[in-house]
Amino acid sequence: MLILGACASWSLITAAAHAGRPEGVLLAVLAVAAGYAVGRIGGALLPVAAACAAGLAGAALTVALPQLVTGPRITVPLGHAGATAALLVLSAGALCCGAWASPVPAVRLVLRLLAAGIAVTAAVLGSAAGCVACAGVLLCSLVAGRVRRRGAALAALALVAGLVAALTWAVAARAALPDGLAESVEGRLTSSRVLLWGDALDLLRGDALLGVGPGRFGELSPAARLSAAADGRPHSATWQQAAEQGVVGVVLLGAAFGWVLYALWRSPRPTPVALTAGVALTGLAVIAAVGNALSFTAVSVGAGLLAGLATARPLTDEPPATAPGRGRQGRRASR
Repeated sequence: MLILGACASWSLITAAAHAGRPEGVLLAVLAVAAGYAVGRIGGALLPVAAACAAGLAGAALTVALPQLVTGPRITVPLGHAGATAALLVLSAGALCCGAWASPVPAVRLVLRLLAAGIAVTAAVLGSAAGCVACAGVLLCSLVAGRVRRRGAALAALALVAGLVAALTWAVAARAALPDGLAESVEGRLTSSRVLLWGDALDLLRGDALLGVGPGRFGELSPAARLSAAADGRPHSATWQQAAEQGVVGVVLLGAAFGWVLYALWRSPRPTPVALTAGVALTGLAVIAAVGNALSFTAVSVGAGLLAGLATARPLTDEPPATAPGRGRQGRRASR
């Protein structure tokens, strides 16, 4: 709550300094908090049913409302601004968490088949990134059953997210990348997106502490004004925070993700559940680093919901076969 409160407070401070519009940030903070609360409650009362319902609801929402918000439809490279890929990744993660929470082998198989079906759905919807990410979540979830030390695995997930964020900075600054790699990355991301990131870097250099104010990137970015599919965002959560809320905003965004991983490390849930959620949320972080997935309220709610499900303390005992590995002392205590 301290981190979310700091995110909301800093958005108000930067908005007051530059006549910005903090409503979007405040809505995102409320969405994450509401989703997390619902996830904690549902995970405590019905860990399997709540995870299953969350996964199916996310998939149904994506299929029923492919255009999640009004505005220009951006299909390259991550579907409609990454929202499709993000929701499907979170849905697959919730179903895989539900599979590990269930003691019934048949239920586990059904939930994993549904997660595989979500990956196929992503391909049908034209979201290649979503298909790959959902398949990755499913495969990593299966491997998570053999992991005994969740801390090292979660640290690796944090490193992956950090490397992707660093790559976006290198692309925007056009530094430390070989010419061939730079051209390949720019081709995947599209030149217009790279130009938006370059404008965000220029705005950050103008005021590294406070940024230009929430909601003001679109009116100050030349690339955003000239783009045929402009929506006033740089299509990167990292660069949007940097341009609009300065370095402090980026630090707060990273702190929020770091706290989620720390909460999963401390979670009383079985290790496979915590790691599955961590993989799905890291997939969301990667998508958000190169798209504006976090600009969609449904995605923010889904992220909080999955984090809540994976950190809840169920009122009933979970399957002993999926209990987190806590060393010899933990096993002796459980006996």
